[in-house]
Amino acid sequence: MQFGRFLLDLNTPKIMGVLNTTPDSFSDGGSLHTRDGRLEISRVLQRVETMLEEGADIIDVGGESTRPGATAVAEDEELRRVVPVVAAIAHRFDVPVSVDTSTAQVIQAAADAGASLINDVRALRRPGALEAVANTGLPVCLMHMAGEPEGMQDNPEYRNIIDDVRAFLLERIAACDAAGIPSERILIDPGFGFGKTLAHNLELFRNLPELQKLGRPLLIGVSRKSMIGAILDKPVSQRMVGSVAMAMLAAQRGVAILRVHDVSATADAFRIRNMIEG
Repeated sequence: MQFGRFLLDLNTPKIMGVLNTTPDSFSDGGSLHTRDGRLEISRVLQRVETMLEEGADIIDVGGESTRPGATAVAEDEELRRVVPVVAAIAHRFDVPVSVDTSTAQVIQAAADAGASLINDVRALRRPGALEAVANTGLPVCLMHMAGEPEGMQDNPEYRNIIDDVRAFLLERIAACDAAGIPSERILIDPGFGFGKTLAHNLELFRNLPELQKLGRPLLIGVSRKSMIGAILDKPVSQRMVGSVAMAMLAAQRGVAILRVHDVSATADAFRIRNMIEG
């Protein structure tokens, strides 16, 4: 699949390393900031270099926390957090940069700065987002989310979680087609932890092959999430093993891209898998 100027073979699973430029993300918010709250570009580049050495294939930059209960970030603040980081990474490293955003102006500015993929948890439902992605010519990942982060975990309900997620993704793929975004530029994400209970998440995970029938590569993020905490009864800081286990299980179910915090551990697990499977 083409990601800007990069061509990635998605027949083998790829690792997307998480780079949060927010001060409040659930796992590593604020880790790239100075004590007075400034985002430090040198820390960003050092972190990217480490992730690439560990085995990351894509770097995913996010300037708005979408953890449960998070509030929306002003457009100018998101631009300030994201665009200089994308530009610095694109200038320094030969790696596809994904941008985790839902905002049309951020989409366009990130593309101009060198982004290779738009990763949208709202599946291009904000005003102007469809048109912005169409204008950039970049691929996009469409994710399912019920509601908004502020209240998405307030008693989410579905008639049938698999059917409902499938129908939503099909509708968004059709919206992309109508806006001039061809299917070969689309990835899909079932949105683990976004408006879903543990039971919903487990049912979705078991049925990932059903979503593959939509004919688009799957990108998922389960790294360190509350579903792992609920299963293992462990805090965020102790969820690496569970995250790697789920990444391996996802790869076995045909997922193309795994969005992870623990790049080195995930890459090691994939090396073992590749060696055993030949």
